[in-house]
Amino acid sequence: MRVALTVGDFLERAELVYGEREAVVDEPGAVGGLGRLSWSEVGRRAEGMAAALDAMGVGRGERVAIVSPNSAKFFISYFGVSAWGRALVPVNFRLTADEITYIVEHSGATVLLVDPELDEGLAGVKAAERIVLDGTADAELFAPAPPGSAASWEADEDAVCSVNYTSGTTSRPKGVRLTHRNCWTNAVTFGWHTTVTDRDVLIHTLPMFHCNGWGMPYAVTGMGGRHVVLRKVDGEEILARIEREGITLACGAPAVVSAVLNAAEARRKAGEEVPGRDTMRIVVAGAPPPSRVIERVETELGWEFIQIYGLTETSPVLTVNRAPAEWDSLDPATRGRLLSRAGVPAVGIRVRVDEEGEVLARGNHVFDGYWNQPEESAKVLVDGWFHTGDGGFQEGAYTVIADRKKDVIISGGENVSSIEVEDCLYQHPGVAEVAVIGVPDDRWGETVVALVVPVRGDGSEPTPEELIEFCRARIAHFKCPTRVELRDALPRTATGKLQKFKLRAPYWEGRERLVN
Repeated sequence: MRVALTVGDFLERAELVYGEREAVVDEPGAVGGLGRLSWSEVGRRAEGMAAALDAMGVGRGERVAIVSPNSAKFFISYFGVSAWGRALVPVNFRLTADEITYIVEHSGATVLLVDPELDEGLAGVKAAERIVLDGTADAELFAPAPPGSAASWEADEDAVCSVNYTSGTTSRPKGVRLTHRNCWTNAVTFGWHTTVTDRDVLIHTLPMFHCNGWGMPYAVTGMGGRHVVLRKVDGEEILARIEREGITLACGAPAVVSAVLNAAEARRKAGEEVPGRDTMRIVVAGAPPPSRVIERVETELGWEFIQIYGLTETSPVLTVNRAPAEWDSLDPATRGRLLSRAGVPAVGIRVRVDEEGEVLARGNHVFDGYWNQPEESAKVLVDGWFHTGDGGFQEGAYTVIADRKKDVIISGGENVSSIEVEDCLYQHPGVAEVAVIGVPDDRWGETVVALVVPVRGDGSEPTPEELIEFCRARIAHFKCPTRVELRDALPRTATGKLQKFKLRAPYWEGRERLVN
């Protein structure tokens, strides 16, 4: 027997098994918010959304774009759109109006859903149907409907479930076609590796637009767990929600971890309790976190730290690094170092590093190709393997991400991993954030420069010279920064990734090539 795998499976099970259980806790006080919903209510509103799209004449396979921070309506859209055969286009709400216009037009979205706080700034972004999620204009779209109200869909696991646009840090974003099979297998595998159960409460610290929340909305739903919506990342608010809602699970970029650690430190200084010890686990991706940060999560917070590695094109989970039983007796620093690696292949995924040092992967999570860009698809899907564009190496079963290939610094003929240098600098107690880049140098071709955001407020701000000597005592001298510049902040994408191309740009201005 072969039954199509679709994301509707997850909501159908939650509604059947846990219908009266609380499912979603919306952001308190948000305009157009839905409050607290049971799984039965989520199911009825998802079907109501599908029925409303039927009435609007939106056909199967058509795209529905949504531009919004995290919300219960965004969550319902995962199912109300995709589970009835249409494709969701989750858009990064922090993009400019021009960038969002490009995505809406490129995807061919016939319906555009816009958060009320973004409505004015995105007034020029149009679609055949444009609906503001204010509780009034969208009342019919999210009205509950009884079973059978929406037209049935002949389930097809190879149909496009969502079109997720890459962050576009170097060029126009590309639309990643994720099929129901991609999203289903990713969610089930991710949930298995992170031991999601019906007792879990997930706080949405990760933007819902980012690769469908890494698939965790599907995984937690399928097991009947509870979702707590967080509209804006704030370290203290995360801790408060953990206390109030009994949260057990979070996902996010290293920037989320930093926010929580800072809030926890402030609580300790105030003599207040830090919640979640021995009950919380946090899954981190987006950049290899410094080993010292991992150590602090496990010792200061008492939370379990899990790292994953993947890309939007892989739904996203490729590798998982969760401490095995063999590491239980290791000291915190050693555990932190081992957990800083990308991890071992997830079940069903194959990973290898080619002769040029690029990480390649294959498996059921890997995307169907870019939306309307076959030439770009052909560049990365070669001979049955997806080319990630990340440089790395393997330590036994473990993959280590050394750098984005384009971020490798070649100084005096030697390859320098910016990540290795950054990890070294993060060991210094006076460093809050750091980005290491290569800049032109007449003698060495490129030289290593570190842009550092220091820890401020306690009078112990490190000097550039101190940080250079700190590195020289710990890593090979050719890898060390020749210059350190102190900054107030570093630009990041909405998902917490450093925008190194922006940091490099001033140093390479006027040059035809961006390598030297």
